[in-house]
Amino acid sequence: MPSRRHAIADDLRQQIRTGHFKAGERLPSEAQLAVRYTVSTPTLRSALALLQGEGLVEKIHGSGNYVRRPLRRFTYVGGVGTSPIPSLQATVRTTNVEAHGDLPALLNVPPLSPLTELLYVTHDGKAPHSLARIYIPRDLAPAACPSPAQMRVRLADPCPPLSEIQERLGARLPTQEESTALRISTSLPVLSLTRVATDTTGRVVEAALIVLPGDRADALFTTCLLTDEGTPTE
Repeated sequence: MPSRRHAIADDLRQQIRTGHFKAGERLPSEAQLAVRYTVSTPTLRSALALLQGEGLVEKIHGSGNYVRRPLRRFTYVGGVGTSPIPSLQATVRTTNVEAHGDLPALLNVPPLSPLTELLYVTHDGKAPHSLARIYIPRDLAPAACPSPAQMRVRLADPCPPLSEIQERLGARLPTQEESTALRISTSLPVLSLTRVATDTTGRVVEAALIVLPGDRADALFTTCLLTDEGTPTE
């Protein structure tokens, strides 16, 4: 026999799928739903958390719970010239920071070294889609906030040229800050990408920390193999 929270989630899920609650529509308040289902508010919130984790419902703090519109999936493709931001709208914020936490090791710089942080949040319409923090040694930072296209050009054609781009992919639950910025449940797994670019002098010129919600993103990595003649295979 299903628990109360699962029974409530099943009922709301069915109402969403049949169109009783439409995409973009605000659900009744948590207090109203708790009365309707004769359960406590914590039990009701637990049921909603199941739907939030499935990507059917999103909670906007201070506003309520909404039926999530269908999400457009995208694919992150690694390598030279890639941007953490696919063809979506993006907001950019630049901040001067000092190397702290894992940044000294990632950028191979002493602790408290001057860095520039570029915070990118991409949007599909009004819905946040992905989050990226890019760290650059201060002396290499652009004078103005670069657009996603400019960042692709900068990474694809640097001087000195790049010798290596290392990308590490993992899966985890979002932090509270990431959950709020991306308007996702803290129970929804995210893809966590760490990208480090090194030039031919051995200097790390960029470290990017990219967060992609698992309900809307895939990561694609392609390896081109060579034949005995030294030409790429088809």
